[in-house]
Amino acid sequence: MWAGIGEVRAAQADGSPPTPLAAGSAPGESGVSVLRMRFHGGMHFAATPQRHCVCFQMPQLRIERRMAGRALRREAPTGSLAICPAGFDCAADVEESVDGLLVAIDPGWFSLAAAEDSALDAQLIGCLFGYDQALLDLARTLALESTANYPNGPLFWNEVAGDFIDNLLARHTSEVSTQVRGMLGKPVLKRLRDYIIAHLDEPIEVAALASLAERSPFHFSRVFTRSVGLTPHRYVLYLRVQRATELVRHGQLGLAEIAARTGFADQSHLSRWVRRVHGVPLTRLAP
Repeated sequence: MWAGIGEVRAAQADGSPPTPLAAGSAPGESGVSVLRMRFHGGMHFAATPQRHCVCFQMPQLRIERRMAGRALRREAPTGSLAICPAGFDCAADVEESVDGLLVAIDPGWFSLAAAEDSALDAQLIGCLFGYDQALLDLARTLALESTANYPNGPLFWNEVAGDFIDNLLARHTSEVSTQVRGMLGKPVLKRLRDYIIAHLDEPIEVAALASLAERSPFHFSRVFTRSVGLTPHRYVLYLRVQRATELVRHGQLGLAEIAARTGFADQSHLSRWVRRVHGVPLTRLAP
């Protein structure tokens, strides 16, 4: 139930594990998974997650939440949220039955979304008590999709998951005032992205990207991965798939030509990556 989230201890009033109601993620690489669980008679939850976790609780009740040495106990409305960034210690205790809805986000995909949104320095803000109706609605949609075995398909899941991350970025992050040592700056990342987009139909070497960033290839790869959440090679593939998806949906070019224009060896190579990223065959993207 807690696969990929990290070290978690969760029990209901009798000490047994909670009842899982929904768990998992649709095929593809959304970077988001959902877990809905029911605690009978009470709840104890403690974790040091490897992923960013956004937790919602239902119904309205009195709850104690703790994070990074802080503790608060108060009456919280239905849908009240807590945000625990990856690596933070967090815990919650309730003395009555409660349903919990947890959305876990891969920090790498969160960093990628921030970089794509020109928010490279965005840092997720830990929150013990808060409320965000848009995030709650999106989390409920993800839970419903998971419960029903993704009736609207992986593309719908990935779109909702992307909206969840975008909303989190928009309202629950702060920007570091000075550039963090060992991270790329926004102008450098824009220069790299522009170069990759302009040369998608050609081989793109890490050495060329490192030269643009004025760093050695070895040092560049480490700093780039730390900044963007993907290795340089994987980021190039991400942009190739992104552009290929746009062209397929536009419907004006054949699949073989789209593969050539976006730097894939052939249509089969493109198909494999589309299935890996989107969780569906290439033909499902066509209008």
